Amino acid sequence: MTDPTDDTTTVEANDGGIDRRTAMKALGATLGAAAFARAMAPLRSWSADQSMDEFLQQHYKRLSDEDMERILRRLEQETYDEYGAQVHIDDPQPIPGVQFGYALNLSVCNGCRKCVEACHIENNHDRSTNNSYIRVFEMEQGSMDFEKGTADYDHTVPAPGKYYMPVQCLQCDNPPCVDVCPVEATWKEEDGVVVDYNWCIGCRYCQAACPYHARRFNWKKPEIPTGEVNPVQAYLANRIRPAGVVEKCHFCLHKTRKGGAPACQQACPTGARVFGNMLDPDSDIRWVLENKRVYVLKEDLGTRPRFFYFFD
Repeated sequence: MTDPTDDTTTVEANDGGIDRRTAMKALGATLGAAAFARAMAPLRSWSADQSMDEFLQQHYKRLSDEDMERILRRLEQETYDEYGAQVHIDDPQPIPGVQFGYALNLSVCNGCRKCVEACHIENNHDRSTNNSYIRVFEMEQGSMDFEKGTADYDHTVPAPGKYYMPVQCLQCDNPPCVDVCPVEATWKEEDGVVVDYNWCIGCRYCQAACPYHARRFNWKKPEIPTGEVNPVQAYLANRIRPAGVVEKCHFCLHKTRKGGAPACQQACPTGARVFGNMLDPDSDIRWVLENKRVYVLKEDLGTRPRFFYFFD
């Protein structure tokens, strides 16, 4: 994969100059990040030293092992200072030969939203807003019209005449959120799309570009009681995000890159969720893709999601 931060790979425009994306990257890195960091500093309650340390931090792909180790230890200390919680943050790398895929059996999903709750807890979301990366839509049977569905139902499930469709980041192979990010704080690795929250300037272009409403803007510093902080964290995953950044589902890479399963799959009481390596011919996800009639949301947009739906 070409390093998007490598200045030697600048793409030239037809007139021989730099292209707009490269220019936007330079502008965002030099002006936008500085202005946004200054604007958001009071909300983040940074010390002067922490602010400068983070401001001078290189792009993720340029960090040395020593740089990353120092950053991880700093983030752990900040979490203890701000939340009183002892946590361990690491930086697991993609597993060679692995492309994660997710499939969801709409015939057995009962709308209980256990997956939503598990995501909320696993990913250290703000408790006051009850945020989650997953929304579960209650839909009319026989219809795929989202205008007739709702994610705000409050009754016993499953309801007669309804089916349930969870929606989260679909980990697109052609992700529009990556294309629009002016500072390349979000990019696609072999196993999915990731975000560096220290590099994000909070412009929300990715949020506007995502056709699945899978991005969440962090309006304020997350409120999490000390005893509820999930201590097992990763830099590109579920570490506590600062205010002013846009976040999203990452397929629980702090677990899945170590051979585990996403929290939402583990919490599902009906077995509706199927997760695994699409390149492994013996995986459950491959069996679903080869034996079920699967479909993706908004296929006509050409985003090529790695999140599939099917009925029995």
